[in-house]
Amino acid sequence: MITSVLVAGRGEIACRIFRTCRELGIRTVAVHSDADANALHARVADAAVRLPGAAPAETYLRGDLIVRAALASGADAVHPGYGFLSENADFARAVLDAGLLWIGPPPEAIEAMASKTRAKELLGLTPLQDVTEADLPVLVKAAAGGGGRGMRIVRRLADLDAEFAAARAEALAAFGDDEVFVEPYIEDGRHVEVQILADPHGTVWALGTRDCSLQRRHQKVIEEAPAPGLKLELTESLHETAVRAARAVGYTGAGTVEFLVADDKAHFLEMNTRLQVEHPVTEAVFGIDLVAHQLRIAEGHPLETDPPRARGHAIEARLYAEDPSQGWAPQTGTLHRLDAPEGIRLDTGYTDGDEIGVHYDPLLAKVIAHAPTRAEAVRKLAGALERTTLHGPTTNRDLLIRSLRHKEFTTARMDTGFYDRHLGELTGPAPDPYVPLAAALADAHGRSRFGGWRNVPSQPQTKRYTMAGEEHEAHYWQTREGLTAEGARVVHADAGLVVLEVDGVTRKFEVARYGDDFYVNGSRLTALSRFPDPTPEHAPGSLFAPMPGTVVRVAEGLAVGAPVRAGEPLVWLEAMKMQHQISAPATGTLTALHAAPGQQVTVGTLLAVVQPT
Repeated sequence: MITSVLVAGRGEIACRIFRTCRELGIRTVAVHSDADANALHARVADAAVRLPGAAPAETYLRGDLIVRAALASGADAVHPGYGFLSENADFARAVLDAGLLWIGPPPEAIEAMASKTRAKELLGLTPLQDVTEADLPVLVKAAAGGGGRGMRIVRRLADLDAEFAAARAEALAAFGDDEVFVEPYIEDGRHVEVQILADPHGTVWALGTRDCSLQRRHQKVIEEAPAPGLKLELTESLHETAVRAARAVGYTGAGTVEFLVADDKAHFLEMNTRLQVEHPVTEAVFGIDLVAHQLRIAEGHPLETDPPRARGHAIEARLYAEDPSQGWAPQTGTLHRLDAPEGIRLDTGYTDGDEIGVHYDPLLAKVIAHAPTRAEAVRKLAGALERTTLHGPTTNRDLLIRSLRHKEFTTARMDTGFYDRHLGELTGPAPDPYVPLAAALADAHGRSRFGGWRNVPSQPQTKRYTMAGEEHEAHYWQTREGLTAEGARVVHADAGLVVLEVDGVTRKFEVARYGDDFYVNGSRLTALSRFPDPTPEHAPGSLFAPMPGTVVRVAEGLAVGAPVRAGEPLVWLEAMKMQHQISAPATGTLTALHAAPGQQVTVGTLLAVVQPT
């Protein structure tokens, strides 16, 4: 029997595994980097072991340190979570060689499937060898790992070498393995996968299908189970292939077989030999705990002959600290408050007051809804996200709500090109004109007693805010009767609640303030100074860091005085495990270069200046 489990990961998945362990009476052990010293997963575990350093290569990718931590803490089993070393056969062997129980598939199965090139060969498929114009577009893809890291779409043959280099660098940083390969890129297909669960006694369950087509940067954003609209024959074929792949390598535990579906045909992508981020939708539909099954299988217990029956529909949305309107730029800062309504599952690695840093994935939480039908699950999740209290850095929350309510999604006609087609309309500002007024009235409430009223008409008080990238003004008056505003009757106003009557309809605005930031009914506003900013403007063509991170690369031969062309990559930043390319805004001459590999930068750091021709 397992008595103590160390989770070789961090954040949300570690917290989720600990939850099941506590329910089963199993002691929990966390590992944490210095950057995660106060992280939620380190705080909620029964014991925690420090991994010195911050970068993944120094910490969560150091299998030797993690095995040492398991032995020192008295753990008798290791759960790999997902990401980092979860699909590393050498790490699995090291765990077993240390006399610990490995909560995952045999190292040989990981080895056979962790490399996407070898997995394809096992199923009789081969990657592209010599790419020609006729093969375009193609996808450069990391052989190890997942999560969209180390993946690049190539549409011009001239870009292939550069994208190879970028994919290799990203794969090495994320997985410790820089092997990449090339495969045809299928435009606008659907990403469909099958959850499997296998025991050591030969039983393999195929637990339905999931659709994960809504993706950004090849990372999933919204997932659901079952995948809607698949023909019965196709579903049976997907199940058969998934079970065949598992049996071919003697698989045990939880795993996922992924496909790209186009024109009612399935194209095998890979097998992930671990628990997936989107596993909660399968748990909801089948009424099971996949982590509990992983633990039982590791202990040698058999599965029932037949899997449980599916019921209803489940949808998961990944809440990221990022700005979709700015190239999905990750965001950092304090998460002041996160609270979802009842009846919704919230899996998170953060709690109120936690800091969101630059070192790891920007995933804040997963929000999951389950209902009898797909339409009800979509409505339930969109409504829950709308009512979720979220005070902190910019997130993709509004994008998720609009995506769930988009006609292509509600009618199940989405594909992997969804955001390429619709990102502009999904991220465009749609501010409530009364939100700035509510912020201004709440702000004025605490100060109104000091600024006396006037018995004669006066100029309105004016407050300026930025919201959704645009500037807004709010006007109100302080009179004998209290606060009044144009276009609305002020029913009530205090620092936390403003009630306005607009066209005979009473509307409530909940307000929270942290410094200059206001949060009003889910919208974030930043108060602007009454006085103009004396900071001098930067020269045209200035390139600034859009996020905090590390400069990992500067274009070869780039120097002051060099000619550059519009769109040419100049600097690469790494933030939250992803590389972000900074390109020349125009054709011209590089007149300044302030970036160097290894340099730590903050948001707004001047990296370079291109003087347009």
